[in-house]
Amino acid sequence: MKAILTMGILLGLLMPFASVEVAAQREIADFDAEKEAKNIEICTQNLIAIGRSIQTYEKENGDFPEWLSDLHHPKYLPDPDILICPSDKNGGKAIMFRSVDPNMPVSYGYQFHPEYRGDRIADRRLIYGDVVPLVRCRHHANREFHCLNLSFSYKITISISFWELQPEQLYETEREAIAALEIGLQRQPDNASLSCYVYPALARLYIKTGRDGDVDSLIDQFKSVMDPDDDRDYFALADMLEMMARNEEVLQTFKECEEKNPKDLGVLEKLAEIFQKLGNTDKAKEYQRKAAPVFPIVGQSVPDFTATDLDGNPISLQEYRGKVVLLDFWAVWCGPCIAEMPNVKRVYENYKDKGFDVIGISLDTDENRLRNYLKENAIAWRQVFSGKGWQSPVSQQYSIRGIPAPWLLARDGTPISHRARGRALEALVAEAVKDRSTH
Repeated sequence: MKAILTMGILLGLLMPFASVEVAAQREIADFDAEKEAKNIEICTQNLIAIGRSIQTYEKENGDFPEWLSDLHHPKYLPDPDILICPSDKNGGKAIMFRSVDPNMPVSYGYQFHPEYRGDRIADRRLIYGDVVPLVRCRHHANREFHCLNLSFSYKITISISFWELQPEQLYETEREAIAALEIGLQRQPDNASLSCYVYPALARLYIKTGRDGDVDSLIDQFKSVMDPDDDRDYFALADMLEMMARNEEVLQTFKECEEKNPKDLGVLEKLAEIFQKLGNTDKAKEYQRKAAPVFPIVGQSVPDFTATDLDGNPISLQEYRGKVVLLDFWAVWCGPCIAEMPNVKRVYENYKDKGFDVIGISLDTDENRLRNYLKENAIAWRQVFSGKGWQSPVSQQYSIRGIPAPWLLARDGTPISHRARGRALEALVAEAVKDRSTH
């Protein structure tokens, strides 16, 4: 699929932008989609202008700018509004925490600032070439794409947020992507940070273009360079083996993972899947019980938890019974969580007097950073904080594997949605608070 952006493609992508969770919101969402398509058009022109400014800056200074704010100069980018995406509701702040410009409001995530220079970008450019994103905008995320990208070759592309999983989105054609990845692997066949992404992506592209016969040799090559102590490499190997229906080898791969990490939910889930594929339903059910997430349980209340909030007071889900509750698993370091926070605050303010409340489950490890964020942003609802990150007892109890994870619960504690974000959040809360029953 051609990845270079055109406005025709963008308009086509945005048309199905309506919410599927709340049918009544479709007409509003369609209107929003038209507005968003216009915002994307403006944002695309902003990125093109930023690219031209970077080229001028590099030519005059012999290097890329440290931050995009360095471009705000009559010689490069005299209009600071170009650094603001029209869909940015935070007034100029990159979604990913590390990409926030320290000098002035900038919506765009700069991928070549001081912390990202060096091996992180150099390795990617050696493997993928100059299609690697240089500047990214994450303010238009929807089901079809997550990011607008300005590449090191100064082209505009669209991609998922973690583009390494589908690198072909950055190239003109799949065959061009294959050629680039093959050359990249010749340069860095055992790059520890990227091999677990590059090999499966190339295997998938081989199959899509009718080159199935090349996958087996690619698997053998990966086995010779994979790290036996890195679970990511086991998942990458299993992914390629599954592509070739080598299911017995997939089973053996994940059994080895289980021996090392017997409580890893991802491993247990994969074992359930592969046993099902192999026809061993009893084993599949056994592993499903081990791996099954708590949410959603249709018609049943989610399990209660007891913990201590950030102020040292006991807190439990049971004490919120009778309210519509957003159980919000999040962290300050999570870009999408921070991007969603203004929306959560607005819905909280609108419905807190109608029986709606929020409980934050922070997966942060830095208490001071968490407290500072809560204070600076006037977050009023209670927070559960253990300082253990992903090992937080509540997140472990609820089998949380990724954030943001916003679980919306009815007054009786039964689940309404585990994707209560964006436009869907207010529509779902508005409907839920109408029901005064707790049953």
